[in-house]
Amino acid sequence: MTPNPQPLPDRARWLALAIVMTAAFMDLVDVTIVNIAIPSIQRSAHASLSQIQWITAGYALAFAAGLITGGRLGDIHGRKRVFLVGIGGFTLASALCGFAVNPEMLVASRILQGGMAALMVPQVLSIVHATFPAHERGKVFGLFGAIVGLGAVSGPLLGALLTEWNLFGLEWRPIFLINLPVGVAALLLGRRFITESRAPKALKLDLVGVTLVSLGLLMLLYPLTRGRELGWPLWGHLCMAGALVVFAALVSYEKRKAARDGSPLIELSLFRVKSFAAGIAVQTVFGVALGIFFLVWTLYMQIGLGWSPLRAGLTGVPFSIAVSTAAGLSVQQLVPRFGRKVLQAGALVMGLGVLLYLWEAHHYGLAVASWQMALPLVVMGLGMGLIVAPLTDAVLSEVPREHAGSASGLINTVQQMGNALGLGLVSVVFFGQIGDRLAPAQVGPAFVHAFQHALWYVAAIMGAIFLLMTALPKRPAQHVEGAGQEEPATDREPELVH
Repeated sequence: MTPNPQPLPDRARWLALAIVMTAAFMDLVDVTIVNIAIPSIQRSAHASLSQIQWITAGYALAFAAGLITGGRLGDIHGRKRVFLVGIGGFTLASALCGFAVNPEMLVASRILQGGMAALMVPQVLSIVHATFPAHERGKVFGLFGAIVGLGAVSGPLLGALLTEWNLFGLEWRPIFLINLPVGVAALLLGRRFITESRAPKALKLDLVGVTLVSLGLLMLLYPLTRGRELGWPLWGHLCMAGALVVFAALVSYEKRKAARDGSPLIELSLFRVKSFAAGIAVQTVFGVALGIFFLVWTLYMQIGLGWSPLRAGLTGVPFSIAVSTAAGLSVQQLVPRFGRKVLQAGALVMGLGVLLYLWEAHHYGLAVASWQMALPLVVMGLGMGLIVAPLTDAVLSEVPREHAGSASGLINTVQQMGNALGLGLVSVVFFGQIGDRLAPAQVGPAFVHAFQHALWYVAAIMGAIFLLMTALPKRPAQHVEGAGQEEPATDREPELVH
């Protein structure tokens, strides 16, 4: 076992931090940058509706399935080594995405990219823990917060500009190829400046658990995304029902795994903590809402309203700014004073923003302007900001210290799984409202109608989240970064979830 290293010289430590923050930024931007380019990918690559869902859902699914395992691999084999493998693989997968010759290759490359992100991202905060003493970490986590805000604002704009500019006639491909120079630089510098560390008592891998989770989600998502195109065949319904059997088998296996060696993929005893179980439900359902909204939103603006990627990207800026602003206020000022009520207010405010957007889409139809969307987007963004920043600490408040790392890894995982499920449900709540063969004059009205239909689902989900939040602690812990500090914060990365 390699012992945890002594603190590096000051310059090397901050260079190592810059490298891992760059990797985190790449992952954060990757989702939003792809969303804005989806309509362009569909047009130029002739991708089917289910394929454009899998371009985003495939990444989220692979990322979710590999997060906890990626963290454990770093603890066992060394965080630096696994981080470098992850960022190298992420860069290679980005190149494969950029040079994809057909939609099938693009989907496969995106799944690989998500899997590599699952190796890379969990190491970031573990490397910070190994590199910086406890008294400096507050400043470092503040920088991470700034990076998250920057990623939220810059991702859609960067994706819009790269798509609009059509550099070298490559159309949407530069949104992936831009990762190449950044990834290569991070790989070379990381080898030199990041120091190696391992966990003194690393949990074992649970590859059977990963396989069962991935199989169950695939059996659920594949029929959801393909069902509409195939006329909802019987095998699809049987497959989705079979997913429940697989999840039941997962629970049974995880119980045996916990009893045998104490290192299950999912620590089932955590679900006896009421606030944690409710919080996991909130994270999952919130992920579903975000998965639905962001994909249908970009399709509505670019295909339904006929806007350019740049106009769509600029329209979303007020939303991103509102999220970042409210997130900072909620953690620093509101939650310490009002506790759980802040998160519940966030769910109501975000739901109100969705209803405002729904009214505007109905009232203005195809004539809606970007400035008219600003009000509902700001309201939605404020609500989302009140939720995303303090939610992880609220969920972890009553979790025993020794399980803090496992619990936080599970929180990140289920949010990504919820996101993938939401993207799968787009077939039902959005594409299900659009006819198969539309005349050009019918496309706009059909997409506006489908957008309104999807927003009703998002509003209902926000109502469900409000009710689930009643089971969270009234006074969530402000910060649990020190919880279980004797063990590395495996997969512990609330600040980096997108």
